[in-house]
Amino acid sequence: MKQIINIAAKEFKDYFISPIAYIVISIFLIITGWFFFSTFFLFDTADMRNFFSMLPIIFAFVIPAVTMRLFSEEMNVGSYEILLTMPVSFTDIAVGKFVAATLFSACMLFPTLSYPIFISFIGEVDPGPVIGGYIGAMLLSGAFCSVGIFASSLTRNQIVAFIIGAAICFTLTILDQLLFFVPQSITEVVAFFGADSHFQSISKGVIDSRDILYFLSVIFIGLFGTYLVMQERN
Repeated sequence: MKQIINIAAKEFKDYFISPIAYIVISIFLIITGWFFFSTFFLFDTADMRNFFSMLPIIFAFVIPAVTMRLFSEEMNVGSYEILLTMPVSFTDIAVGKFVAATLFSACMLFPTLSYPIFISFIGEVDPGPVIGGYIGAMLLSGAFCSVGIFASSLTRNQIVAFIIGAAICFTLTILDQLLFFVPQSITEVVAFFGADSHFQSISKGVIDSRDILYFLSVIFIGLFGTYLVMQERN
């Protein structure tokens, strides 16, 4: 556990050393702010449904940008080999980087807490969907972080890592919108693998164990895939 904390602390600190972190956060806040305020005044409703409905698509591209450097950069500059000589396991490395990326995602989301505060001055806010939405957002960001870390472990090129991670995250996001291409007999099975439906369920304030299990499963699969890639490369 100590090794995981040390790796997570190092990676989290490294995010804010690079200007990339501030650029990503700024882009995220500009995009989410534009979608929130434009639809808020357009529909004149005191809720955050439009914000949460767009979040999976935004995360599908922003989160891979956050994770693309975690392994690719180290392999490119040669520090990955040095990391492997330290008294840490592959699991410690993968989980530590995952924790750092997820905490950074939480930092991106933190300024958006001003949105429900802003709404509360105009109308009455239902706390259930807001709390559920942010719980779902953290689960979704964790799932996409694990996918992004897996993509980063596959290549030395950060751009390639971003493309792979974004492609997987985007596919998971829109999967339940493509069910009309799927045979009727396996529609429910394919629908279960879509991230958006699970997130939207939680964002309505409905905490279902199946939705939580889905996100935890994606996180496990992503980190386990990273572990296997590291083991194979070693």
